[in-house]
Order: sequence, then C-alpha cells, then structure tokens
Amino acid sequence: MDVTPILEELNDAQRQAVTAPAEPALIIAGAGSGKTRVLVHRAAWLIDVEGVSPHSLLAVTFTNKAAAEMRHRIEELLKVPVQHLWIGTFHGLAHRMLRRHWREAKLPQGFQIIDSDDQLRLIKRLLKNLEVDDSRWVPKEIQWFINAQKDEGLRPQHLDDDNDPNRRQMISLYQSYEEICQRGGLVDFAELLLRAHELLRDNDELLAHYRRRFQHLLVDEFQDTNAIQYAWLRLLAGGDGVPFVVGDDDQSIYRWRGARVEHIHQFQKDFPGTRVVKLEQNYRSTATILNAANAVIANNASRLGKNLWTEGAEGEPIKVYSAYNERDEADFVIGRLRDWIDQGNLRADSAILYRSNAQSRVLEEGLINARIPYRVYGGLRFFERMEIKDALAYLRLISNRDDDSSFERIVNKPTRGIGARTLEMMRAYARANACSMWRAGGAIASDDLNGRAANAVNAFMSLIERMARETQGLELHDKVDHVIHLSGLAEFFKKEKGEKGETRVENLAELVSAAKSFEPDPAEDMPPLDEFLAHAALEAGEGQADAWEDCVQLMTMHSAKGLEFPLVFICGMEDGLFPHQRSIADPHGLEEERRLCYVGITRAKQTLYITHAEQRRLHGMDNFSHPSRFIAEIPAEHVEEVRPRVQVSRPLRSAAAPRRRQSATASGNELGIRLGQHVRHKKFGDGVILNCEGQGAHARVEVNFESAGTKWLVLSYANLELM
Repeated sequence: MDVTPILEELNDAQRQAVTAPAEPALIIAGAGSGKTRVLVHRAAWLIDVEGVSPHSLLAVTFTNKAAAEMRHRIEELLKVPVQHLWIGTFHGLAHRMLRRHWREAKLPQGFQIIDSDDQLRLIKRLLKNLEVDDSRWVPKEIQWFINAQKDEGLRPQHLDDDNDPNRRQMISLYQSYEEICQRGGLVDFAELLLRAHELLRDNDELLAHYRRRFQHLLVDEFQDTNAIQYAWLRLLAGGDGVPFVVGDDDQSIYRWRGARVEHIHQFQKDFPGTRVVKLEQNYRSTATILNAANAVIANNASRLGKNLWTEGAEGEPIKVYSAYNERDEADFVIGRLRDWIDQGNLRADSAILYRSNAQSRVLEEGLINARIPYRVYGGLRFFERMEIKDALAYLRLISNRDDDSSFERIVNKPTRGIGARTLEMMRAYARANACSMWRAGGAIASDDLNGRAANAVNAFMSLIERMARETQGLELHDKVDHVIHLSGLAEFFKKEKGEKGETRVENLAELVSAAKSFEPDPAEDMPPLDEFLAHAALEAGEGQADAWEDCVQLMTMHSAKGLEFPLVFICGMEDGLFPHQRSIADPHGLEEERRLCYVGITRAKQTLYITHAEQRRLHGMDNFSHPSRFIAEIPAEHVEEVRPRVQVSRPLRSAAAPRRRQSATASGNELGIRLGQHVRHKKFGDGVILNCEGQGAHARVEVNFESAGTKWLVLSYANLELM
C-alpha cells in the first residue's frame, strides 16, 4: 500500500511525529493542533508501513469515548478491523490485565469493581462496625486519604504515622478497608491501577511477556498522568519499549486530582535520547485568539515552550466588558447571545465558561428569564446540587414539619446517630397512625426507642425547633445563612477534601446570595421563605435543555477542556475569583490557574468575550475586585474594550478606601449619575442604577428597585432622587 494516504492530510510537524523512528518520543501538542490525528496516524503508520503487528501496540487514552474514536479512525485509515487492539483508558487496560491474571494478582476470579459511591458506603459500614465516630472521622475524608495513597503507589504498610495519632488512625482505617476489600473480592478504581502495577512489578515472567508484546506504547493526554499511572508505563516500557507520548504542559489543569505536569519534564530524563516534536499549527482558532493565548501562557516559567499559529483569518479582537456587578454581567452576556441567535447561529455553538460552579446561578436565572434553552455541561443546575438540596430541605422542614421527603433527607445529615433501624420504626409508626415522620419521631422517641436513639431523635427535632425560633423575623438571606451554619452543613462539607468540598461550601454561600437578591412577587401573598422555596423548586425543574437540544452550553473551564465553540464567554475574570484566591500566593497554583486561562481562551474558534465585574456578590459576600491579572497579560492590540452606550464612569476602588464611590456625569445631560448609584422613585421606591444608554433628553437608566424589580426609565421624566 502507498504510504501517501496516511500522510497526505498531515502538516510537516505532524508527519515528523507520525514517521518518527522506533525510539522514545515526546510530542508537545498545542491546543487544536491535531494530537488525536497524530496518535491515530502513528498507529496506522506502525501497522501498515513499519510492519508492526497490531498486537504489539498498546494505546492509552483518558476517556472511553476517546478510545472508541481512536479505534474507529484507525480502522477507517487501514480499512481493516482492529477490534483486538489494546486501546483504552488506564483503568480499562488495568482491568483487562487483572481479569486475565487474577491468580497472580491475588484476586478471586469473579472480583467486583466498586465505584466511588460504593466505596464511600463501604467506608461508612466499616466505621459503624468498628464503632468509630464518623462525625470526627469523616467518611469522605477517609476515602480521599485511601485513594491518594493508592495513587502514589502506597499500601498501609508503606506509611509512617510520624508520631501523629490522627494519621495513625487513618492508616489503621486504610488497613481495615484493605482487609474488607480483599475478603469480599472488591476492587475500587484506584486499586485497579495499583494492583496492575504490582502485578507486573512482582511477576518477572509476566512482566517480560508484556514487555515483549507491547513494544510500542502510545499515550494521549500525557500531562494528566498521576504517579501510579506513570510508574506503570515506565515499568511496562522497560529499557527496550518505545513510548510515544502526546501531551501539552500548557494544558495541565488537574493537579488537584493528582496529575503531575512534571512527568513531561521527567520523561526526557527517564528515557534518554527522547525525540521531541512540537505541534504548533492550530486548526481551531483565529490568529487573534491564539496570539492572546500565547501571550498569557508565556508568563509561566516552568514550561517547555511553544507558540501556536494559524494559516487562518486574523479574526476580530477579543472583547472585554467591565460590568458593574454580576447581574450587569449576565445581562450583557445574554444580550450578546440574543444577537448571535438572531443572526441565525445555533445556540449550541456558544458557551459560557466560569471558574466556579457558583457563578452559574445568576447566568441561569438570566437565561431562564430570556427563555433561552441551556445546559450545564458536566454538572447539575444550581438548585439540583446535593448541598443546595440539603440546605433547602432544612428550610422546608422549618416551614412545614410534616414534609416527609425533607425530613428523611436531613434527619441524619450531617450524621447524628439516627440509624436505619430507627428510621424504619418511624416509617412503620407513620404508616400505622397515618401521620408524618415528624410526628412519628416525637412519638417513638417518647415510648419505643432506647436512650441513645431517643436522644438523637429528640436532639434533631429540638434543632429544627431552635432554627425556626431563632430565624423568626430575620431577613430571608439571614435566615438561610443561619440555617446553613446551625445545621452543620457548612462545617460538614468543609471536611470533604479537595476542590469538591470547597465547591460545595461555596455553593452554600451562593444560596445566601440567591436569597438576598430574590425579589418576592407582591401578588403572590406568600411568606418570603415559602415563595423562595417554591421558586427554587420550579427553577430546578425547568429551563435545562435536553442533551440533544440546541441550547447554550454552560460549564466550568475544567469541564471545557477538549471542547470548542465559535462563540465563547469567559465570565468572572477578577483577581480572587480567577485566578482563585487560594492560588494567588502559590507560584505553582498561579501557574496552573494561568494554564486554565489558556485552556479557556483556546476554546474559542471565532469570537471571544471576557467579562469582569467591579462588584460581585458571591459566596454570600460583596466583593470589590480588580480585573484579573490575566486580562492585562493580553496585548492591547488584540483587545477591544466594550463600554456601556453612555459614558458613565464606574465605581473606582483604591487601596485606601475600598468602598468609596466616585460620582460622574453622564455624557449629554447634566444629571449626576453613576452605575451603582442608589436612587429613589416616587412610585417604585428605592433602587440601584444598573445601566445607562442614550443621550440628552433620550437618556435612559436601568434601575433595580427593591420592591418593583428592574425598570428602564427615561431620565427626563423619572424624577429620580439621588441617594
């Protein structure tokens, strides 16, 4: 077969990578540079041109979808089936190896894989059996500890307690967990990788067999490998294997998961003579977007270095919008989305990216009000998130003690010693007496439960009564804040290790923000709490488009990796939010945040908007922030600043007086107004100016009134009183 069909679609750098001789190779593949194409064509080249047996190839991807796509594209190139190729994820390939060699791996033949939820339930049962207090030894924290040790290749016997009694207990629980899994033939996800590594490490004949078989190792997303994954690859490659790894150190954004960008640097030391090929031609974005991304990432010191370029169009400048607050930001984004849709573009070709999940709430509300279908990619809508539903359940029970669904959801969350047997007794009593769980709990606590269980039920019911009593007369947002903290939910989720726990706590704080900005409808004639709960229930049930529907995509920048859209908005570009506050003082953390920004920018194909707000209510607090330092790193010639249609200077911040406001005069009229100005209207009451447009007698302002909602008013007729 002529080799041309395999190479004809490739550029020079891609051909250099695909046809590289049989020696270790590191392919630095920039965003949109065709890394999957290179891996597919490399496999086809080895099989069809170099005469390598398909059985000698092992290809590692990071998702099952990517593995299926790679297999399909190789078959299309070669015109022959390759179903027997070992192509899969690290976990999938490790599982295949353990199934084939279960005896050598010291596993029962029918060993069972348990997912993360199963693993957590197993840990909870372990704590109960050992009579360990799970309020002190939090199951999620123990799960995180166990998996983190396995990811580093460490068993309990390898760990030193450092004379720390807490660490000693964690190691002991890890050991007990291991014993339960071994007895039951259970294998968690982290165990798959560790056990597969140990299988080869401890069986010389087996290791020699697989080293002879898999001489060519193809690895995708190499920058995302953790310690045990890289150790497994090194072991399998040995001294004679030919690893061909493709990655991008500028897109390493999963350090919190254990990924180590350092492996890209270490690879050249572990495999001397490594051939390095850089793929820098981008097939996705305009030159302007690429130049911006290059300029931002160039500020990272610890990188191998590359410069993305394109033969495509120069493209329009990146538009930066300085919003007054998060609602102004959402209004701007939705206005631009409307223009995009009105021009005949697909909604699905647009994406709104943000650093924190909690940012989505205001954007979701705006999209719902504008009747624009949307989907939260890779996550739940705000009011559907577990921690939000937990907090709402407490609020519902305060409002209605007979709400059985809320009662059951939170009666033992956070854990307070009310077990399954006690709950079943309550259910039985409720069924027999046709009453609610709340009434049943009070009855059986008095007559049927032993002292410990009765005390636990009584304590929970007293807590709810105390919440109701202490929140009576409070403003809605204060009520929500009080319940979140008194319930123990905030403290409970703080103990959950990693970014997930931090995100849950941030979302709970954002629920307070939602309550503060909630505007009751006077026509409803409902208590504010009841109306807010109804609003939350309705918003959780509609507005989210089906996966196949043409809809705007909302996602975190972590979720956006690997995706691309003609129109992209990056919202919340403020120091403290992005880069995140916890990373600003940490050089490694700041570099990872900058890599995340690079990923966000390079998701855009044609049009990119960057927005930041001078004032943002997030996580329950008003923040006055500077624009993100990453914006300043984009060269001015690639940026077009978008301003309101009337020149109104915005609130300024100085180090000496962070909350001082400067007034300004609107162009074309003599009224002294500014965005954020508090005003009073004879009919609508007190409000805040959100936006301005027009000139002279036609100038209008958008005012958010406390009781009447948002209104556009003509300044010359409104008779606004400046506060």
